[in-house]
Amino acid sequence: MSISRRRFLQSLAASFLGGGGPLVTAASASEAPSSRRADAARLAEAALSAARSAGAGYADLRILFSESEMISAREERIENVEVSTSSGLGVRVLVNGVWGFSSASVLDPAHASDCARSAVEIAKANRALATQPIEIERIEPKVDRWQVPIEQDPFAVPLDRKAGQLLAINAEAMKAGASFAHSFFLFVRQEKFFASSIGSFLEQLFFRTYPRLTVTATDPASGRFANRSSFFPPRAAGYEYIRSQDWKREAHQAAEDAQRKLKAKPVAAGRMDLVLHPTHLWLTLHETVGHSTELDRAFGYEAGFAGTTFITPADRGRLAFASELVTVMADRDQPGGLATAAYDDDGMPARYARFPILSHGRFENFQMAIGQSRWIGLPHSNACAFAEGHAYFPIQRMPNISLQPSEQDISIEELISGVDEGVYIMGDGSWSIDQQRRNFQFGGQLFYEIRKGKLGEMLRDVAYQGTTVPFWKACDGIGGAKEYWLGGTLSCGKGQPVQSAPVSHGVVPARFRGITVLNTGRGA
Repeated sequence: MSISRRRFLQSLAASFLGGGGPLVTAASASEAPSSRRADAARLAEAALSAARSAGAGYADLRILFSESEMISAREERIENVEVSTSSGLGVRVLVNGVWGFSSASVLDPAHASDCARSAVEIAKANRALATQPIEIERIEPKVDRWQVPIEQDPFAVPLDRKAGQLLAINAEAMKAGASFAHSFFLFVRQEKFFASSIGSFLEQLFFRTYPRLTVTATDPASGRFANRSSFFPPRAAGYEYIRSQDWKREAHQAAEDAQRKLKAKPVAAGRMDLVLHPTHLWLTLHETVGHSTELDRAFGYEAGFAGTTFITPADRGRLAFASELVTVMADRDQPGGLATAAYDDDGMPARYARFPILSHGRFENFQMAIGQSRWIGLPHSNACAFAEGHAYFPIQRMPNISLQPSEQDISIEELISGVDEGVYIMGDGSWSIDQQRRNFQFGGQLFYEIRKGKLGEMLRDVAYQGTTVPFWKACDGIGGAKEYWLGGTLSCGKGQPVQSAPVSHGVVPARFRGITVLNTGRGA
């Protein structure tokens, strides 16, 4: 039987919730749905009805169509072109307070129904393992469409043009003295449908673009080599992001930096001040603040892959995490942000994801997916759920998490001018952090000594070591809004089975006092 999407949602929601007032809110979605949208509605009807009949109190369905293209080049040749597509659906159900999940790669109503019934059976089997019932908050039903705004679809750009761009970038780096040059473009397009038993039907379209250049300089006499990667992070954007970058300048600068690194002097280890550029600090923020403030880690439900956290629920609103200069905000509406969306994978509107994690140094809020807020007595979660693909259960993941600029117009140069002896670090490098996000070590790409308020010679073999709270309390300088820069990663890992998630971090430069600096060179 074929029914309209609107009728389907109304009837389904009424069947789960026992009738009542209108449950489908005003639709910003088109009234002329595409065939894919209509197919998604039919799959949702089948899955959610089957879930209800099998005994689910709540159910939701995600249908994903994903496409990626990666083109890589080494020196003067195209090294690889890899195109992949995937599609499928995942059904999540809540039965007597216990989650169940099942997925399928065949998109037809029969498989959707089978998936729903299988998810219910899994939930019933999981009951023996449940320690406390899951209670989800009341979620406002929504029917909506949204997409990442782009100017040029990267998948519509001819392959030879993209390949030619990569070869031109490599040629500029080689011309500037690089011994080797490796570059790639990675494009991701993901169309996601979400439907739930409360009456939501959401359609979102995501584009992500990641360009990367890595140059290597070598010294045959010593056998040493040095790398420098570009400072253009992945973004939620189309091909216009590639076109907007000054690749010629970046390729030349990267080649020159790599050659200078070969001649850089080793750092003298000790305690000193650091000025961290946004191209470096985003990763420190991600590991020490982003991951430590995830509620599932605080309860020990996320532990096996990368550990828990030193923060406890009792620390909320009390823990002095950082200096009063440090405020860190979450959001899902930052332009270009990799976690920017209108809704998370629980169907929660993005406005719930705008909240302070740290406010003037104090820890204020955990990140939560649905069903977690009741653990700490809060009325609702904050739109922090994501699933890598159709075959993955949605788990709590970071929204965009950003260090807020100083209200004063403070430049990097002003931060450096306040340092008598220290190191200035640019670019992300190696990192290590313990199982509670407490003790860490970070490297970088470019290091410069600071003497009496001025940048000095380039250094090498630099890493710094610290403990999360004392480190952030040692921050005594934050850059102004003009220094704001959006970094991030496409592949933040979490969970078992491990899931990869995209996330951005807005950052300004910052100064930290009395940090332990290591010399990582051999024999140091």
